[in-house]
Amino acid sequence: MTRTSHKFFTATCLIALLLSAGSCKDQLDVGNPNQPTLQANVTNEAGFASLAQGGVYINGFLNNNNWLGNSYFSLPWGYIELMGDMVGADASNNQVTTIGVPDYIIYDNGTRQNNPAPQVSIIRAFNNRAATANGNNPLIYQWQSMYALNNACNLTLSVIDQIPFTGNKASKVATAKAWCYWWKGYAYAQIGSLYYAGLIVNESGTTNNNFVPSAAIIEESNKNYNLALTNLNAVTVAGDYTDLMAKLIPAETQVGLGGVPAIGQWRRSINTMLARNILFNKLAPYVRGNPAATITKSLMPVMTNADWTAVLNLTTEGIRKGENVFAGRSTAANSFFSGTGGTVAALTVGVNTGTTFKVSERFIQNYRPTDQRFLNNYNAATRYNNDYSFTTRYSVIESGRSLPGVPFTGTRTVGRYELLIAGSYEENALMRAEANIRLGNVEAGLALVDEVRAAQGAGLTATAGTRLTAAQALQEVVRERRVALFSRGVSFYDSRRWGWTYDIANGGGSYGNTVVTSAGVVNTNATINYNFMDYWDVPADESVLNPATDVKLVKNPNY
Repeated sequence: MTRTSHKFFTATCLIALLLSAGSCKDQLDVGNPNQPTLQANVTNEAGFASLAQGGVYINGFLNNNNWLGNSYFSLPWGYIELMGDMVGADASNNQVTTIGVPDYIIYDNGTRQNNPAPQVSIIRAFNNRAATANGNNPLIYQWQSMYALNNACNLTLSVIDQIPFTGNKASKVATAKAWCYWWKGYAYAQIGSLYYAGLIVNESGTTNNNFVPSAAIIEESNKNYNLALTNLNAVTVAGDYTDLMAKLIPAETQVGLGGVPAIGQWRRSINTMLARNILFNKLAPYVRGNPAATITKSLMPVMTNADWTAVLNLTTEGIRKGENVFAGRSTAANSFFSGTGGTVAALTVGVNTGTTFKVSERFIQNYRPTDQRFLNNYNAATRYNNDYSFTTRYSVIESGRSLPGVPFTGTRTVGRYELLIAGSYEENALMRAEANIRLGNVEAGLALVDEVRAAQGAGLTATAGTRLTAAQALQEVVRERRVALFSRGVSFYDSRRWGWTYDIANGGGSYGNTVVTSAGVVNTNATINYNFMDYWDVPADESVLNPATDVKLVKNPNY
């Protein structure tokens, strides 16, 4: 299957509709009822809703992701979980076996095991169009999905003012624009947080070769999130807002936390995502338990007190427990992700010797033995052996053991897994916790960690009031972020900002790790030098077909 460049995604084409997807052409095919067109189909509110919904969930999250798993939340997010060392893999396609393998490990006895094919060399060797065509270029998937999402929203924005909305038109226009700007903010955030550079393209059917650094892409994300806020604030008739949102969000996802968010709830989701943009793209080193660690070679600036204050202010007005957020549910057919293969969680469920992803020992070590979430979700009946770093003693139990009030890690049952696409109560609370601790409010931060654990039925003793130091309190945040945010596409960004993914020679690395050898030897104090590329190069499918005006802006200069 041949992959195409961003130029394809900005071609003048109709976005595939959610229930009647048509192929994308350079020119619209007018008159064919099985090939929907803007002129023929997007003339009223129903047609607009199909366009807007399909542009997000089909073009953004489904199309071009049927490689390993079948959605944006399986392979692109899979890379994030692999590089965050939450899971391992032995599949031979898409470089999932190699992308998360560290440069070397030093075992408890001092023996060093080197990786003969370090990640940076893999990225550079396979970042070419031929590798993309063969499913071997990991850099392409997040890029093409998010630019397809961005272009879909650009196209949707271009028709909003022409639609004869029912009810209060001004409120529905504002709602529709908020929808587009929210998802554009999301797309730019995903691009800017992973790639060294990107393109700012805010008009459908156009492109440019003015690559800008990742920080500028994050600024564009923030701009669009704030435009979404502006439009939400312009809504005057809440009932018309709810009516349109119920048409934009797929009906099957409107259960659990996936219901239509109230206007205030959506505002708080935006605040959470704005806080995430700060946190993910600035260093907050915590290496070897040291909150004052330094990384000497990074593209990211260090978090300042002003940054932490901004995160605290945003998350104080961020997602609250029980609020509706942007979520997803699988269906038996015509879903934007499947129950069996559409998420990292689904691809991890089952006996570890037969699953696509295997839960990592470095993930499991964050659970305390009495944590009810650990007892509910894992067994050690089978050991999966890998010659390097992904040997694991643990398997994920399908839907868990049903302990009361305890969430399950994963399921392959259609419609049961709640996919949290863009922020959650747990993530927001833990950002607040980390900001509080970094600003000297240790007890306030620990109280938030305890709150998340209680909400998930962990059954652990409270940490607040136990006189932990700031360094010890940060360790509780680290543990909880890794446990509570599994399979949500955030782990690599955490490992990066904490400094773990950087070369030990530059102050990075990860210490005190559990590593099990294929012979079954359990190491509990292993040192891991990941030495991963902090921001990926621009995919060759873009940089070759769309040469940059400044060639220095397509390749990370630190590697």
